[in-house]
Parts: sequence; structure tokens; C-alpha cells
Amino acid sequence: MLLEAPALSVLPGIRHAFFTRQGGVSDGVYASLNGGLGSGDEPARVAENRRRMTERLGLAPGALASLYQIHSAECVIAEAPFAERPQADAMATRVPSLALGILTADCGPILFADPENRVVGAAHAGWKGALTGIIEATLDAMERLGAARGRITAVLGPTIGAAAYEVGPEFRARFVEADPENAGRFAPSPDRPDHHLFDLPGYITRRLRRAGVGTVADLGLCTYGDADRFFSYRRTTHRREADYGRLVSAIALTP
Repeated sequence: MLLEAPALSVLPGIRHAFFTRQGGVSDGVYASLNGGLGSGDEPARVAENRRRMTERLGLAPGALASLYQIHSAECVIAEAPFAERPQADAMATRVPSLALGILTADCGPILFADPENRVVGAAHAGWKGALTGIIEATLDAMERLGAARGRITAVLGPTIGAAAYEVGPEFRARFVEADPENAGRFAPSPDRPDHHLFDLPGYITRRLRRAGVGTVADLGLCTYGDADRFFSYRRTTHRREADYGRLVSAIALTP
């Protein structure tokens, strides 16, 4: 039902989980632990799935805060679960027993923790958000709450891998224009001329390190290639399915 990162599990006062798609009540394309409030799944089933997640984290029902994600570089400070989800792609908090939940289905879920200063964060890093600064925005917000960048541990959860992420020439050109060193994150596609395979996990972890994060880790799991454990937007598209479930990655401070 969930995966834990060794780099976060050793930290005092932190609870976290990269939930898989297993262990819920949804069925069909949403089977089974779909956490997506914006999916076409039955709301009651999504609510039960999210209740199970908070229970596994040892938190009260309703303690899971989430966002209306828009592939932006916007990070908000969370002090309680949102009555109306703000349009943003990252959160930070120093409030105990509040789980910050990020939804993904190929994009990169990043969980952040500074256990010494008691600040946590969570970010949804697709290619657009990562390119335009969602990582740096999350770190800035954590610092405003008292975190020290060099003491932060950041872990990237299940994300689409390079072997499954083919992109066109305009996509690569945009990244290389932003930073010529980004060319190293692309490899020629073996199937289509002028197309490339993009290493999104490698790009994200490189930006984390360049931003000064103290400890950076990657679970090294591809959402596209493991249909038993992970939802994947791209796999759903290739299969021409009507919709897809969303994975939840969450982090919280203990009381």
C-alpha cells in the first residue's frame, strides 16, 4: 500500500508515505487506492481511500491537505486542511499532525523535511513546474518557516522514467535554451527521428542539488513501467483509457 524512503524514515519527528495504487476501494481504471479528488471516480470511494491513507500515517481523518494542481511554480503555506484547494503545486508547513499530500501519475512527487527546525514540504514536479521553479519555490517557503536549506532532506518518489518518456524536438529545445547543461538529460529516441527520451528524475534531482538541498534521494521507481503499483497518465493515454487514478505522496510532522 505504501513505500517509505530510508532517507526520511531515519529522521526524528517525521511521518511520510509514497502511497501506491494498492489497498483501496476504487475499481476499474481507478483500482484501487485512487486519491484524486479531480478524477472521475466516485467521491465516496476517493474519500474512503484518503481516510485509509491518513490512518496509515497515524493521523486523524481529514488531516490530509491537498491542492488544485496546475503545473505551476506556486507554493503555499499550509496551516490546516484547505476548505477550498488553492491553485498551487507545493506546500510547506510547521504545523504538527497535518499531512501535506501531493497527487501524481507520472510527474515527480518530492517530499522535504528539516527535522531539526521542524518544517516539512511537498511538491508536484512535472516537467513544467520543475523547469519554471517549483523546487526553489518550495525551499523558499520552507526557509520562511525557519528551515535551513542545508539541513533539508528531499526525496523523489515514483516518477516516469526516461525509457518511457519520449518527447519532441521543441520540448528539448526549451530545456536547452533555459540551460545548455540540460542537454545531458536527453538521449536520442531509438524509435523516432528528432525525438528524445527525457530523464525527468535526473533533471529534478540535479535541480535539488544545485539549489543547495543537504540530502537528495530518488526511489528510482518508474510509474509507467509498473502498472500493478502505480497509476500513469502516459500509460493510460497509450492504452486509450477514459481516465486514470492519482497516487498520493504525503509527509507530516509528529505532535
